[in-house]
Amino acid sequence: MKHKFLITIGIFSCSLLGYSQDTITIAKKDLIEKVSQANLQIQLAQKTYQASKAEYQQSNALFLPSIAASHTAISTTNPLMAFGSKLNQEILTASDFDPALLNDPAKIQNFATVISVQQPLLNVDGLYERKAAKAKMIAYQLQSERTVEYIQLEVSKAYMQLQLAYKAVSVLSTASATAKANLKLVENYFKQGLVQKTDVLNVQIRVNEVSNQFQYAKSNIQNASDYLCFLLNEDVKNKIYKPSDELENSIAVTATATQVPQSRKDIQAMVQSTSAYQKLYMSSKMNFLPRLNAFGSYEMYDQTLFGTKANGYIVGAQLSWNVFDGYKSIGKMAKAKADFQKAALESEQYKKQSQLEASKTNRQLQDAENKVKLSQLAFEQSKEAYRIRQNRFVQGLEKTTDLLQAETQMIQKELEQLQAVFEYNFTKQYLQFLTN
Repeated sequence: MKHKFLITIGIFSCSLLGYSQDTITIAKKDLIEKVSQANLQIQLAQKTYQASKAEYQQSNALFLPSIAASHTAISTTNPLMAFGSKLNQEILTASDFDPALLNDPAKIQNFATVISVQQPLLNVDGLYERKAAKAKMIAYQLQSERTVEYIQLEVSKAYMQLQLAYKAVSVLSTASATAKANLKLVENYFKQGLVQKTDVLNVQIRVNEVSNQFQYAKSNIQNASDYLCFLLNEDVKNKIYKPSDELENSIAVTATATQVPQSRKDIQAMVQSTSAYQKLYMSSKMNFLPRLNAFGSYEMYDQTLFGTKANGYIVGAQLSWNVFDGYKSIGKMAKAKADFQKAALESEQYKKQSQLEASKTNRQLQDAENKVKLSQLAFEQSKEAYRIRQNRFVQGLEKTTDLLQAETQMIQKELEQLQAVFEYNFTKQYLQFLTN
């Protein structure tokens, strides 16, 4: 697995952890419930869905009328405008047809209030654009739901990392006490002349090594707590989380599905995305068909501001057909077709990659199960070997270096066994995530 939480020396370079911060006991169930509302990545996915929903709502303009109102004021001596303004104001007289007045009119003011309505009747290309917008909205909704599932998996992993960190601290705390007890025993032997100074120094080095590992393990607790705070969108200052239950030393082997279902939310999102591109392609083809729209306006004219002395209306319908636009529509259709074909190929590739990842993870789960069994056996054997060597050392039958080697091996195997349990549990959850 790529996602490993290692406890060994040198992995983390942060400062050592102190326990002066507030320790908060948490349960995995509570974390999963809280993260669905607080996580920033989930909020971003939800906002993207809301934006696509608003974009779909814009397509309601395909069925609903467009209403606009305007008030225009002009002052003109333009012959055509002056004559038309008088005509609209219904104040035209016979003297206004005098050629001298027509050619050189006096300044006239005109105030026009217009209320206009446009009603689409038949726009086939717009219908397909609306369908594409709906498919896009559904795709983002599914992606948002899949994001929630992914973040819940991340929270579960972070919680297990925290369990592992606390377990490592417990193991190394015991190891530190054991190392110090061995040091005290060797120092007594040295005073009695039974061991050499180098033996004392070797044990002191071992005590320092365990102490260093212990400090790094405590730092890992802070690191895991900080990551949980990040997922929960909380302040990381002066806060340490503590799991309500400890990491188990054993695993529960259960059957897990290995086939990726077509109903998985992210796969369905890809299907909807492909459908959206298909609808856009159809829309570009329908762009060659004529459009039918109705329009109307009610107009009021006067010589005074906001006056309504003269009025009239216009009602009509327009059938428009874009016969040729210099290959613009043809190029747009070709691009839409390529985008649709590309989306279909990406969707097929994503499905195959998902199945490939699920098969790979299933094999990793089997390997992790075997690793847990072997690491458990190795730990039990190293623990027994250390017990025997310790008894023989007390009797003066073992060298100090052999005792230290046995102790180091025992601690290492216990940490490896805990790491193997963590890897198995996370791999199992990851496989469930892939096949859900």
